Amino acid sequence: MHTNHWKSRLKKSLNKFKDVLTGKTLITNRLKFHALNSSVASVHVLLLVIFAVFQIMPLFYFNIFSVLTYAVCFWLMWGEREHYLAIYFITYIEVILHSFAATICLGWQFGFAQYIIAIIPVGFYICYTLDIKRKKFTIATLSAIFSAVAFLSCKFLSFFGEPLVEIDNIALELSLYVFNSLCAFVFLIIFSLVFVFEMKLSSSQLKHQNAILDKLASTDPLTGLYNRRSMDIFLNQAVESASSFALIMCDIDNFKSVNDTYGHDFGDVVLKGIARITVEQVKGQGYVCRWGGEEILILINNASEESSFRIAEKIRRNVANRVFELNDKWIHCSLTLGIALYDGKEPIEDTITRADYNLYCGKRNGKNAVVL
Repeated sequence: MHTNHWKSRLKKSLNKFKDVLTGKTLITNRLKFHALNSSVASVHVLLLVIFAVFQIMPLFYFNIFSVLTYAVCFWLMWGEREHYLAIYFITYIEVILHSFAATICLGWQFGFAQYIIAIIPVGFYICYTLDIKRKKFTIATLSAIFSAVAFLSCKFLSFFGEPLVEIDNIALELSLYVFNSLCAFVFLIIFSLVFVFEMKLSSSQLKHQNAILDKLASTDPLTGLYNRRSMDIFLNQAVESASSFALIMCDIDNFKSVNDTYGHDFGDVVLKGIARITVEQVKGQGYVCRWGGEEILILINNASEESSFRIAEKIRRNVANRVFELNDKWIHCSLTLGIALYDGKEPIEDTITRADYNLYCGKRNGKNAVVL
């Protein structure tokens, strides 16, 4: 039972990691701070061992304090706790203090001051992703300025002062310098790359969300057809291009009776089915919109009387031959269509009126017809 629990958690974690890599989701704040605290705490554990082995007791005790500090940070993320800003400040102050203390204690040549520089992009990345509104840039900038002051102070004190602990071990000095350089470089590169990656991912998701919003604003939510607002744009573009085009006004025959007899859910099925048929027949030749209620308006580009009539007749015939079904109920429906060609002179509203009048004539003369 216990093994299954850990397998489930591991699988969940791997799926989250996969979603991040494939761009399906952003890196969560919890994951960011777990990664930050785990990496910095690991460095302190290694330093704790090194200082213990070489009997550098002031820094040994300081690293005990550092490890306990990150234990507190993990506690601040335990369960539902999300004290991320507090964790950032604790981490930032600890790194500055430890780098400062190690430089003063051992000297500049051991490379501890490099962590002060490495924490700057981390600060910008963390602050940018936290939900602290306008203060995020101010906090990150002030942190960067403070880091620069701390770095220069370390350089100044180490240049004019002697180390508190004399280490006469070139191998240890070189090893610690390489170790600190590598750690600082890795922190710097990884968090910089992650920051760039997440900014690109955020931009991509924002574009995707904007595309969804544009689609919602331009289409009818039930049928997926363009809405009246979009058709107005297409009509204006067609008029401005001075090209010949036709308008086909469609209306579902006896649609009120369908709603009253079978219910509005069935009426929606009919509307969506007829919308699909219309789009299939018009595809690549123009635009289809839900003009209102059960009315559909079609714009056919570069159309003649023959081509527009042929398209309208295909639509009428396909609708008449279609069986609409829902919950073991089925019916046949029909469509009446009125066609009007734009003559390039009249206002577009008059062309719509002529298409609507031809539709009315078809309704009056028996429905299920195309009138030109």
